[in-house]
This record gives sequence, structure tokens and C-alpha cells, in this order.
Amino acid sequence: MIRTLPCSAAYTNGFRLYMVLFYIFLIMPLVTICILAFNDSNYIALPWNGFSLDWFFANTNERLGLFKDEGLMLSVWTSLETGFFVALFSTIIGTIAALLFEEEQFRMKGFLYFLALAPLVIPGVVLGISILLSSTYAGTYLEENLGMSFEFLGPSFWLVVIGQFSFGATYVMLLVGARLKKFDRVLEEAALSLRATRLEVIWLITIPFLRPAIIGAFIVAFLISFSNFNTTIFLVGSDPTLPVDLYSRIKFSSTPVLNAVSFMIVVFISFAAMISYVINRKKT
Repeated sequence: MIRTLPCSAAYTNGFRLYMVLFYIFLIMPLVTICILAFNDSNYIALPWNGFSLDWFFANTNERLGLFKDEGLMLSVWTSLETGFFVALFSTIIGTIAALLFEEEQFRMKGFLYFLALAPLVIPGVVLGISILLSSTYAGTYLEENLGMSFEFLGPSFWLVVIGQFSFGATYVMLLVGARLKKFDRVLEEAALSLRATRLEVIWLITIPFLRPAIIGAFIVAFLISFSNFNTTIFLVGSDPTLPVDLYSRIKFSSTPVLNAVSFMIVVFISFAAMISYVINRKKT
């Protein structure tokens, strides 16, 4: 249906009802868990027993709040640290990949582009297992044949970074590449005709044009890393990320502190997404 053409009242009302129900379906679970984060109850669900900040700040035998739980705060810090390095490496490599794939004389571009998209198609569980097996085999081989031991080749912080980087860079490549398609190549040609080097053209002309997309891609890569579970669970070491820590906790006990964590995640991700949206909207 073409929205610019006249529509019947039934179609218009049906469309509005669909949009309302669609967004209720998307938002209501998040709203519910955010409200229950302030519920004065020892249970994770209803009924509502009154407003309380205990699940954020309490430090008693009965209740341990989010900001008083050292183990939980450590997992939050681990997720933030992991997300930063994943976003940093993904942004650098993904931006370079986007620039290379826009080169007309790039050999085997189609095949390599297909391989770059593979991490998005392969299930995260399969990706995590394959990275774990490959790194473990490589570590065992190096230790047995060369006497060299590398801690990051076993389940560890840096193996999580490597695993998440494998698909984070692809997201960055796609986001930056979409922005790069709007770039006017005449600007580069003019700079080259004025004897600027290729590196100077990229740094002084292309990168400033891509800056909004690069910043947005950095935020997206960080958020993807922060919330990733299915790949991370196979690669994590002694210090779990927040999703892995929450999974291990909810298997044995469910307290409203999980609602408090969820509330903070929703606020944090919403704030980051708004920043990315504002930056890209102003620069587009």
C-alpha cells in the first residue's frame, strides 16, 4: 500500500492499532522489568509491594543491592572494559576494511566481502566453539613444539575480546561502508591533483566525512559486545562478563537485583543509542 494515496478509515485505524500493539509488544517487557527494579519485595516478579531503592543500595543479610555487590560490579567493569577494546579494534579494522572494499581495483573483492560477512551468518554458539577449539589447539601446539605459552589462547579476557572482535568489525564495516557510498570522489580527485598523498587525502578529507559513521559504529560495536552472551560464554575465563554472570546467577537464585541490573542496562543502552542517533542526524 502506497501511504501517499488516499486510504479508507478502516485501513488507517487498522494501521494505527497495529503500530500501537507492535510497540507495546516491544516496550512493555522493558518497562515492566524497570518498574520491578524498584519493587520492595524479595521476589523478582509481582505483586507490587511499594517503592524501594534496596536493590540498588542495600547491604544487609536479607538484601544485597547492585552497587554493594562486589562480584556483580566486577562483571559490569569487565563488560565495560571488554566492550571498549572490542569497539576500538573493530572500529579501526572495520573502517580500514570499508575503505578497501570501496576500491575499484581491489582483487578478489567479492569473495573477501563474503568472508567478512560470514561471522554475521554463523550462529554465535558455533562461532564461540570454533574460536575456543582453534585457540586451544594453537596454544597446545606452540607449547608442545616451541615451548611457548600464551595465556590469551585459553579462556580469558583477551580471548573474549578476540571472539567478539570477529563479528564486531563486520558491523563497523557495514555502517562505515554505507556512509562511504555517499562520499563524493571528486573531493579526493581534487586533493590528489593538488599533490596530496593518498594517506593525506584519507586522513584530511575522507575520515572527517566518515566521522559520524565511525562514532556511531564504535557505539554499536560497544553495545553489541556489552550484551553478547552466546559467543562469550565459551571464551570467558575467571572474570565473567555481565551477561554470563547474570546467567550463572539466575540458574541458582533469582532476586530483584537482576531487575536493577536490567534497569541500568536499559538506561545505559538507551542513552548510548540516543547519542549515536543525534550525532548521525546532525552530520547526515
